Amino acid sequence: MQDQPNDHLVRAGAFSVEEREAVYRAIRTRRDVRDQFLPDPLPEDLIARLLDAAHSAPSVGFMQPWNFLVVRDAARREAVFQAFSRANAEAAELFSGEQQTTYLSLKLEGIRKAPVGICVTCDPTRGGPVILGRTHNPRMDSYSTVCAVQNLWLAARAEGVGMGWVSIFHQEDIRTLLGIPDHVEVIGWFCVGYVDRLYDQPELALKGWRQRVPIDELVFEETWGNLRFRNTENANSCISK
Repeated sequence: MQDQPNDHLVRAGAFSVEEREAVYRAIRTRRDVRDQFLPDPLPEDLIARLLDAAHSAPSVGFMQPWNFLVVRDAARREAVFQAFSRANAEAAELFSGEQQTTYLSLKLEGIRKAPVGICVTCDPTRGGPVILGRTHNPRMDSYSTVCAVQNLWLAARAEGVGMGWVSIFHQEDIRTLLGIPDHVEVIGWFCVGYVDRLYDQPELALKGWRQRVPIDELVFEETWGNLRFRNTENANSCISK
């Protein structure tokens, strides 16, 4: 007799205090690493665990649109760095004055320094032309792939591995370098490697690019613009609990 879906329901409940704190610690201390990578190679079993965590992400219609291209070859990583550098020079021209100066000071050496690069892609054709849950929002496949990225990032933090997201490049450059089909979207290049130090705050905040927006300015109740937290004192009281 074939199993029924309800036969696979298992008991659910809260994690232990220690387990729960470990999850929140990974979330709070995750950082976008730009430069602090160590040269030590990553063991294959560790990379496998990280990719398995990424592959456990939710996806629209369970289409699992992602692929993970693991790149160790130094020459190929250097070619990716050159593609980034060309696009980065173009991006710098979009800023002016002090903001441009700050932008140019944000060095990104992770493509070269991290021993592993992982290119994460999204294949919108996987699962066929009509996908459950994507019928009215065609970007749901990309959103699903970003869920896989977040899983990868949090698992990496738990393993003492740093990760940095590179998004400044022309899609066609990365497709050419890695042999990616034209219909596949490049979500990002991720620098992955051991780290022994991380910033205690987001690097862009520390270097004056932008500061974290207070949560009480972002949470609405019932309708847009109706702030849930009417004043900062009330918001801070709720958050501290």
